[in-house]
Amino acid sequence: MKRILLTLFCLILISSCANKNPRETKASLDDLYKQLTTVLFKARPAAATMLGIDASLAGGDYNHRLPNYSPDSEAQLRADLRQMTSLIKNIKTVSFDENKEVMQNLGRYFSGSKDFDIGYIDTWMGLSPFIVNQINGPLIDVPNTMITNQQINSLKDAKDYIKRLDHYDLFVENVLAKMSADSDNNWTPPLVIVNKSIAAMKSFIKPEASQHPFVTSFESKLKKNKTITFNDKKHMTDMLKLIVATKVYPAYRNVITALEDLSMSARNESGIWAQPNGAAYYKDAVKMLGDTDLSPAQIHQLGLDEVKRILKQMDAILNSQGMNKGSVGQRMTALNDDARFLYEDSQAGRKQLLDDLNGYIKGISQRMDEQFATRPKYAVEVRKFPKSREQSAPGGMYTNPPIDGSQPGIYWINLRDIKANPKFDLKTLTYHEAIPGHHWQIALNLEQESLPLLRRIAPYNAYTEGWALYSEKVAAEMGMYKNDPFSDLGRLKAELFRAVRLVVDTGLHYKKWTREQAIKYMAETTGTVESDVVAEIERYMVWPGQALGYKLGMINILRLRDKARKQLGDKFDIKAFHDLILLGGAVPMSVLNRKVEEWIKAQKK
Repeated sequence: MKRILLTLFCLILISSCANKNPRETKASLDDLYKQLTTVLFKARPAAATMLGIDASLAGGDYNHRLPNYSPDSEAQLRADLRQMTSLIKNIKTVSFDENKEVMQNLGRYFSGSKDFDIGYIDTWMGLSPFIVNQINGPLIDVPNTMITNQQINSLKDAKDYIKRLDHYDLFVENVLAKMSADSDNNWTPPLVIVNKSIAAMKSFIKPEASQHPFVTSFESKLKKNKTITFNDKKHMTDMLKLIVATKVYPAYRNVITALEDLSMSARNESGIWAQPNGAAYYKDAVKMLGDTDLSPAQIHQLGLDEVKRILKQMDAILNSQGMNKGSVGQRMTALNDDARFLYEDSQAGRKQLLDDLNGYIKGISQRMDEQFATRPKYAVEVRKFPKSREQSAPGGMYTNPPIDGSQPGIYWINLRDIKANPKFDLKTLTYHEAIPGHHWQIALNLEQESLPLLRRIAPYNAYTEGWALYSEKVAAEMGMYKNDPFSDLGRLKAELFRAVRLVVDTGLHYKKWTREQAIKYMAETTGTVESDVVAEIERYMVWPGQALGYKLGMINILRLRDKARKQLGDKFDIKAFHDLILLGGAVPMSVLNRKVEEWIKAQKK
C-alpha cells in the first residue's frame, strides 16, 4: 500500500508541476528535496543522530530508533530513493538549476546502482558492497555514533539511548539477514576480510560488559548532567549494563558464529571482479566514487605515471639529505627506523604526538587568511581511536560535527603502532584531515543554510577527498614546510600514497591482483610500515573505487585552478577561487567544472 500511495503521489505531482511558473516549480522542488531527505534519514536514524538532523526531516524523533537493514527494508529504501529522484528529474525548469542537478545526482548516489541489490546503503559512500566487514558497516558505525555522537542532555535523552540499545539484538539480526541474503546470491567478502571481521567483532566485545564503551560513555555523559537525579542515573546505568550483557554481547556472538560459517564458503580472490557481475559493479563504483569517465585501464596508467613523477621529486630531497642508496621505498623504510622521527612508545610519547597535532592545527589556522576569505565557525578536536577500533581503523580520519555545532569535528589518529606515525608524516596528515582539508571543507559545507540539507552534508568522494589532498599542496604553497625538508618529504610520500592507490585499486578490482601483490607493490613503492599497508589494502578490498577519489579529485581541482589562473592573469584571486570551490558545497565534478567555467567568464567581463 505504501508503494502504491507513493507512486500515485509522484504521478500527481509531476502533472501538477507541468504548467507551473518558476516560483511554483521551485517550491515543488524544495518540497521534493525535503521528502528525499526524509526518505533517507527515516531509514538511517543513527546517521541522523550523528548529524543532528531536525526531527521534521527524519520522519519524527529518531534517537531511540535503530536502522533496519533487513533485505526487504533495504530494497524498499532503494526503491523509494529512486522514485523520488526520478520525480525530481522529471520536473522541468526554464534554465540550468544547480540544486536540481545536484539533488537528483545525490539521489542516484545514495540509492546505488539498480543492477545490484547486494550490500547496503551507506550515507557516506552510497552503495557499499559488504554489510559486515572489518572497517565499517552498521555493526561498527552505529556503535561509534552512539558512543561518540549521541548526546545525553536530559532524562529523555538517556531513556532514548537505553531504548535504542534495548532493540540492538533485532538490529543485529536484520544485518545478519542481509549478509545471509547476499551470501545466498554468491556475494561474499574475501576470506581474509571475513577473518578480519571476526577479529573486529571479538575485539568489540572483549571488555567486561560493564566496562564496554556503550556503558562507560553513557556513565561519563550522565556525570556531566546536573538535571538527572542520582537514583535515576544508577537505575539507568544498571539497566544499560544488563542490556549490554544480555542483548548486545549475545548478538555479536551470533555475528561471529555466522562469520565463521561464512568463512567456509568465502572466496580467496581479493578483487570485486570475482563477485557475480563484479566487473560491472566496479565500473559503476569508478564512476560514482572516482567521479570520472576514465576507464580502469586509463586510471591504472595514470597512477603509474604519477608514481614515477612523485618518486623523482622524493629522490631529489633524499639525495639532498645525503640519502642516496637504494630505491626511494627502501630509503623511506630506513627513515621509519630513524630515532630522529620516532615518538617514544609510551603514554608520554603518545601525549607528545597529540600535542604536536594540535600545534600544527594552531599554526596553519593563524595563516589561513592568506589564501581563504571565509572561515568556518565549527571547532575541530584531535582524538585517538579507542583501543577497540585500533586494529582495523585507518591511520587517521575525520568525522564531522553535528549541524548545531554542539560537538566539534573530530580528527582521529590511530596510535596502535607508534612507529607508524613518524614525525615527518604528521603535518601533512593534519592538513588533510583538519585544516585546510576535511574539517575546513565540511564545516563550511554545513554552514550553507541556503542549500537543501542533503547538499550541506553531500559526501561526494572525489570532491571531498580531492579537496583534502589538494589542501596538502596548498599548505606547501603557503610555506608550511619551509626549512623542513623531511616534512615536505612526508607530504610527497602522502601524495605518492594516493597515486599508488590508483594503481592498487585498479590492480585488485580490474587487473585481478592478489592481496599479496598489492601489499608488496605498495610497501616497496612507498616504504610505509607493513601494519599500515596491510590495513590499507584490506580497506580497498571492501571499498572498491573509494581510493580513486583522492588523486582524481585533486588533479581536477588543480586543473581548474591552473585554467582559471592562466585565463584570468592579474584578475585571478585565489581567495575568490577557494570560496567558489567551497561555498557551493560538495558537488559532482561535472557541476564543479561548469561552475568554474562560468566564473572565469564572469571575471573576464
